[in-house]
Amino acid sequence: MENKRRALGRGLEQLFNSENLDFNQLETSIVEEAGKDEIVQVNLSELRSNPYQPRKVFDEEALKELSASIKENGVFQPIIIKKSIKGYEIIAGERRVKASILAGLTTIPAIVRDFTDEEMMQIALLENLQREDLNAIEEATAYKAMIDALGITQEELSKKLGKSRSHVTNMLGLLRLPKETQDLVLHGKISMGHARVLSKLNDTDKINELSKRIVKEDLSVRALESIVYTNDSKSKSKKVKPKNNKYTYIEEMVKDKLGMKVAIDNNKFQIYFSNDDELEKLLNLLKIKIDE
Repeated sequence: MENKRRALGRGLEQLFNSENLDFNQLETSIVEEAGKDEIVQVNLSELRSNPYQPRKVFDEEALKELSASIKENGVFQPIIIKKSIKGYEIIAGERRVKASILAGLTTIPAIVRDFTDEEMMQIALLENLQREDLNAIEEATAYKAMIDALGITQEELSKKLGKSRSHVTNMLGLLRLPKETQDLVLHGKISMGHARVLSKLNDTDKINELSKRIVKEDLSVRALESIVYTNDSKSKSKKVKPKNNKYTYIEEMVKDKLGMKVAIDNNKFQIYFSNDDELEKLLNLLKIKIDE
């Protein structure tokens, strides 16, 4: 037992101290190291959500699809849980738990591990950031929680997650939005693109007013930019006008994701890389393997 704990400890230390965090690596390691006798059937009624779970909204349609698959084929991979005072806390696999309940199951295969509260939080955040499609507000909240928990800078977090520094900064900027607007983003009423434009404003009332207009009038990101920049140019005559390119906001979002300069113009999509490492990163993102 001690050997297994030591192996798990090394895995965690390697995961959280490495240049890049990888949830799949951790979960695969736990599942592969677990003996058959360690994969147990646990009553779904004994499970409760990880208190550090960043996801607030679960896609009902996606859950139904997963539920149908589980009903047909069973749960393919065991969840990871921790014994608590009453029952168990889910460390990884909450979607599988919810889908199993929908499928009418009463038990689910699980591996019990003794994680600390800090490890539980970090693992929950990693699973959602790297495996699930988190809402922009959930992602921003997860970034802040990881920065606070790990005591690291935005720059260090961006490296660990393989994101650009500007992407992390822009995401964290969404947390400055008023709660009413954050709720609209959280429930998919307004997009990440809209939220980024709104996050540049300082007037809370104006942000809430524009948020309502986006929903009511189904404003596009370009239309919102036009409204914001037009109002800005009236109040600040010296303000530099934005580049006249209808794809500007797309360029910025892709740049944030890749951490590389991007240009879209005249039906051309150009990505600029600075060195071989950036090129390799881009090829990996595109799932292109070069045989040497």
